[in-house]
Amino acid sequence: MEHIGLFGASSYQVGDLQLFRDSADAAVAALLATCPLVRLQPGQAIADARRARLYIVLRGALEVATDTATGMADGTVSKVLPGESVGEQSVLDEESNLSAISAVEETDLLVIEAELVWQLIDASNALARNLLRLLSFRIRAANAQLRRRQKVGEFYRQLSMVDGLTGLYNRAWLNDLLPTMVATAHGANTPLSLIMIDLDHFKRFNDSHGHLAGDQALRAAAQVLSAALRPNDCAVRYGGEEMMVILPDTSDKVAALVAERLCERLRQSVVFADMRCPLPHVTASFGVAPLAPGQDEHALIAAADAALYRAKHAGRNRVST
Repeated sequence: MEHIGLFGASSYQVGDLQLFRDSADAAVAALLATCPLVRLQPGQAIADARRARLYIVLRGALEVATDTATGMADGTVSKVLPGESVGEQSVLDEESNLSAISAVEETDLLVIEAELVWQLIDASNALARNLLRLLSFRIRAANAQLRRRQKVGEFYRQLSMVDGLTGLYNRAWLNDLLPTMVATAHGANTPLSLIMIDLDHFKRFNDSHGHLAGDQALRAAAQVLSAALRPNDCAVRYGGEEMMVILPDTSDKVAALVAERLCERLRQSVVFADMRCPLPHVTASFGVAPLAPGQDEHALIAAADAALYRAKHAGRNRVST
């Protein structure tokens, strides 16, 4: 970083600096006159950038990247153009600059030490107002960026909770949400029922017609579930050909009726649009279990699984409670 003189001896004016807009009085000019000017070559970083200092770009441009030492680095890089500044927060909170600062091109900088910044603030109400405006703008920009990141994060979180083949919720969603649903039902003393579903003879179907046909059968079954449920009900691909339906605020009798309806609709579903290729109907066995007092999610799933076993043992393509 090359020292090229003092601000007072240069051709630059106080009015060129955004922070000093409307504050170009004699006292401010006198204080700034002794501030050093430095020059950076393209790609050169500010030496000792971690010191609490204010840097104002007079010519050229800086790029500022979040410092990995903070643990908050995300690849974000911002540009500082002529008249703009960097380092205000480090001066105000008396902490070091937590950013990597380097020149995009040959750049002249005005360097103002932290102690002098405070003297300038005392000398100029306009400078204080400009600084508040700048910090307010940066806070708003940071909040907007944070909201965008949260939305993107939520999008990917939701994406990770959905089974790619069927579009149903997946096991990760179940592990995350079912304990909460069970706790809510216990706390509010409301019913909750669970239906475990297993496509009948699915391995035989795959062996006879291929895995692509098997995938289409799974998608058809998922569509039956999704189309027949209420908005508050949840359909999950539990694993392989096993699926699950969670029915909040639903008694065991109503859940059994729902399962019977799903069983019939699945029996009548069309797996392939081209019916010139005869394929067996896809059916499923259904096990229904209501949430019992004091029961946790693991015991509830085990109860539904036991009912599913009874449906299979009884001949499949049916509902058991």
